[in-house]
Amino acid sequence: MTTEQLVEFERQIEELRAEMSACIEPDERRQIEAELGAIRKLAAEIQEKLP
Repeated sequence: MTTEQLVEFERQIEELRAEMSACIEPDERRQIEAELGAIRKLAAEIQEKLP
């Protein structure tokens, strides 16, 4: 994975945060939180591997 991919993950995280702040449906909010957690985890793993 590259730095560009990490930047893309960060962009996705910001988008999900914005969606979550506007979300009023509990089920949709849980889904967004799960997606956000998965992307954060993957981004952290990638960041560890970058020089």
